[in-house]
Amino acid sequence: MLVVVTGGAASGKSELAERIICRLAKGKPMLYVAAMETEGEEAQRRIARHRALRAGKGFTTLEHAKRFDRLAVPPGYAAALFECMSNALANELFSPEGAGENWKQSIVTGIQKLSTACEHVVIVTNDIFTDGVTYAPCTMAYLHHLGELNQLFSRQADAVVESVCGIPVMRKGALV
Repeated sequence: MLVVVTGGAASGKSELAERIICRLAKGKPMLYVAAMETEGEEAQRRIARHRALRAGKGFTTLEHAKRFDRLAVPPGYAAALFECMSNALANELFSPEGAGENWKQSIVTGIQKLSTACEHVVIVTNDIFTDGVTYAPCTMAYLHHLGELNQLFSRQADAVVESVCGIPVMRKGALV
């Protein structure tokens, strides 16, 4: 099953995604693919917070911030949580070691690898399109690309859930 979990900043989407993947995995091994760059004080605070939230839930963390076309999914995992699409895209586009112009193929290939290796995949992404602000061209291109990825994976998904103030709102399908 492929599930997309979306929502605004601090909307509870990460916690919701973890609950969903734990329920889908039914006690089987789970992989947490962390797509965030680990450099900087703010990044370290966010990573520590997410690790604390995951503690004791049975996840194995795989730090993989870019070049998802090169993602090596270890064998033996029933489910994978991909956190998060907006970080993955930013890393592919803006990191010197990222995929650059091949951002879409890299990310799509990475998600395909997860879907092939695991029975269940949950993708966390952000809804950052509702502020009505026009940004610099580079930022607008990023927003457009993220929207393209969100639409692509939402069309493929069995279920799409939006977290609104910590409340799950089903947008597509149903969770088993």
